[in-house]
Amino acid sequence: VQLQASGGGLVQAGDSLRLSCTTSGRSFGGYVMGWFRQAPGKDRELVAAINWSGASTVYADSVKGRFTISRDNAKKMVHLQMNNLKLEDTAVYYCAAYSDSVLRTPLKATDFPSWGQGTLVTVSS
Repeated sequence: VQLQASGGGLVQAGDSLRLSCTTSGRSFGGYVMGWFRQAPGKDRELVAAINWSGASTVYADSVKGRFTISRDNAKKMVHLQMNNLKLEDTAVYYCAAYSDSVLRTPLKATDFPSWGQGTLVTVSS
């Protein structure tokens, strides 16, 4: 599956932003989708992930209650709604995928063989 993330930009603290990831290829419904982020000088970290049906999700503690991951299997897209953005949310955000019906925990970046190119989110004060 090929992935392309979009929706990043420059926002102020407290604002909202919605990231989208479009995919190509067959069987999008058979993929677990995830959003990761990487800030300068830091490791890539999992932000959120969602299973094929959308019934199971996981979030990093730092974004719980502020971010929501969702997917539209008909449109082969996954979204990350980010509310109440904070300065520490500044990072390049990547969408990623692995082919499985099970949302593994804990999830690592190495679990995802397919990656998009990343979209930059900058939160200013």
